Amino acid sequence: MTQAGARMVLVSAIASGQGKTTVTAALARRCLDMGQRVRVFKVGPDFIDPMLLERASGAPVHTLDLWMVGLESCRRQLAAAAVDADVVLIEGVMGLYDGQPSAADLARSFDIPVLAVIDAGAMAQTAGAVVLGLRDYGPVRLAGVVANRVGSERHAQMVRDSLRGVPLLATLPKQAQKMPERHLGLVTPGEVEHIDTLLDTLADQLQLDDAAWDALAPQLPEQALPQEPAAPLLAGKTVAIARDAAFCFLYAANLDTLREMGARLVFFSPLLDEPVPGEADIVWLPGGYPELHGATLAGAGSWRESIRTAHAAGKPILAECGGMMAVAGSITDQDGRTWPMAGLLPGDVTMQKRLGALGAQGLATSHGLLRGHTFHYSRLDTPLTPSARTVKHPSGAEGEAVYRAGSLTATYFHAFFQSNPVAACDLLMGEAR
Repeated sequence: MTQAGARMVLVSAIASGQGKTTVTAALARRCLDMGQRVRVFKVGPDFIDPMLLERASGAPVHTLDLWMVGLESCRRQLAAAAVDADVVLIEGVMGLYDGQPSAADLARSFDIPVLAVIDAGAMAQTAGAVVLGLRDYGPVRLAGVVANRVGSERHAQMVRDSLRGVPLLATLPKQAQKMPERHLGLVTPGEVEHIDTLLDTLADQLQLDDAAWDALAPQLPEQALPQEPAAPLLAGKTVAIARDAAFCFLYAANLDTLREMGARLVFFSPLLDEPVPGEADIVWLPGGYPELHGATLAGAGSWRESIRTAHAAGKPILAECGGMMAVAGSITDQDGRTWPMAGLLPGDVTMQKRLGALGAQGLATSHGLLRGHTFHYSRLDTPLTPSARTVKHPSGAEGEAVYRAGSLTATYFHAFFQSNPVAACDLLMGEAR
């Protein structure tokens, strides 16, 4: 018997900071507790929120973005999830209508109802005006409302009465403990003590209107065009990937793309002073938080010597954002302390209080545009002249620099490999052009 589909909602809000991630995590854990199979997606470029949502749902969290990921790839992922799961939750990005494309654009593209999260901590009846504005501005199909930071049942009733027939699908009380944040967003789940207890508490505190939830009809998005298999450009190659608390910004789709191109993946931890695996043909240092681990990385002699040896041997090395910071001459952290790094890239990195760059960008190559994004609070001062620059989306303005130093390719740009596997392979191999 063919499954009729899954209950699908896009969780969004009027702005960042309303509690989208908290509500999505609580709802995912609540559905799991009810014995339902749950899949969660995240709209837009993001590494950190998916880590928490993966912990809450027990399944990998992939990215949906009409520009970076593409319409048909998003369709394929949603159609597959609707067959495999009972519930599909999609956390939006920023406010519902922010960005080009926005979370609302994604919802309308696949006729997915929106679940509006309202921070009701400092409002009551005005919630109705906010919700009706979110619904009608686009418009979007509205599944209901989750009122976050509700103070009492009377407070919840005032919000409910203001909604003019829109279901108050759930409420969540003010939290004694909230997920801590830092300059790039939430801290990673591994850094939060008793994270599963916190998620269980959120699920228990989510007051769900079961009748309104059950009234949401399952959906089965139409099948997408078949995906062309990636060319086996990395067949027989071993890609060594740094992965630990300092190098944790990895799209699951990027790893999938490398495997689809035939690569064998091995992982190592610079923080544990693990050297680059000797069998590596290519080394990838992804983004993360090296600035939080300056002392450890500075003291990791085996790791530093091994990456220098790989560079001297001409092995292709891709150093992406935090990875680039770790192969520069030094990092000066938020407290003004300077830590020596691997020194493959001439220049030094300094953390700063103001945002360095944020947004979607693409790298033009002979194989077409390789899409991705940037997000950092540091700056690199280097004498090198960039070998290329990305282009900001949608403005077309000049974006991040791409540097070459021997076999090293280094940039703040986070490439989404699936958007152009051939160009991603060239970037990894140091042959991007």
